[in-house]
Amino acid sequence: MIPIEEAIRKLTSLPAATLRITERGRLAQGCFADVVVFDPTTIADHSTYEKPHQYATGVRHVWVNGVQVLKDGEHTGAKPGRVVRGPGWKVKTQS
Repeated sequence: MIPIEEAIRKLTSLPAATLRITERGRLAQGCFADVVVFDPTTIADHSTYEKPHQYATGVRHVWVNGVQVLKDGEHTGAKPGRVVRGPGWKVKTQS
C-alpha cells in the first residue's frame, strides 16, 4: 500500500502533468475545481466487469468544475462536466 497523499497525487496532478493538461489535477487559483470528499476508512469500489455501474461507498461530496454533483452521498442532478482535451487533440479539417 502507498500513503493516501501519494495515491491522490497519482490520480490527480501526476496524470494531468504527464498528459500536459493545464488547469487540471490540482487545487489552485485559475484551475477547474474538481473535488471529492471521502472517508478513507470506508471508501470502496464495488464495480466489476460484469456490473461496471456500481457506486463506490465512502464518498460523501463531489464538485465538478466548481458545481456540487454529489451531496451527502446523493446525486444533485447537476452535470457540469466538460470534455478535457490535451495537446495531442487536433481539430479535423474538412477537405
